[in-house]
Amino acid sequence: MDTSPKQPLELTYYSDILCVWAYISQPRIDQVTEQFSDKVSIDYRFCSVFGDVAHMIGRNWAKHGGYAGYADHLCKVIAEFDYVKLHPDLWRRNQPVSSTPAHLVVKALQRVDKGRCRDLLCELRTRFFTQCMDISQWLVLQDALMEIGVSTKDVQDAMHSGLAYADLEADRRNQQTFMIQGSPTILLNEGRQKLYGNVGFRVIEANIDELLRSSVAGVASWC
Repeated sequence: MDTSPKQPLELTYYSDILCVWAYISQPRIDQVTEQFSDKVSIDYRFCSVFGDVAHMIGRNWAKHGGYAGYADHLCKVIAEFDYVKLHPDLWRRNQPVSSTPAHLVVKALQRVDKGRCRDLLCELRTRFFTQCMDISQWLVLQDALMEIGVSTKDVQDAMHSGLAYADLEADRRNQQTFMIQGSPTILLNEGRQKLYGNVGFRVIEANIDELLRSSVAGVASWC
């Protein structure tokens, strides 16, 4: 008797690519991909936290040291997680002006080859968080695409056609519809279950296991 669900469970993952908590959470999302394989389908979407970096830093950190104060704060945050590293000059030099260019390129890639989205996200986060590169610059984004073996022309075509812009706007609209508070946020069960912020893998796993169990049994989830 086949006890697997007929369709993969849909998990929607909202993040801002410059958000340190999304960077911390990425290995947990990777573990979901590895552990649940064909049982879970992950849809990568974006919510804008660093769409205007200067405004965000000015509003939240002007009285706490600005970019340098924010950089010091991240060093304290990341010290609790030994599986991720930060470049010592992060946010002190090569400061990106916006996360939107990177988000747009990823949305364009989803139009070209959706299966490579995770690869590009990991590559861009590595370049920013561990190599202190400005991933709001097209040349850096272009080089990241080439590094993972994706045609930059195809990605540019998806951008120039307007499709990537429309998809990014759809992310923004859905963020409002599902009342996504920030980055990172996981949505399950058609938006009925929401995991926001620094959520451990075991919590994510428990939610997925329950939904898979209820899907096979044909009963409502108790999560």
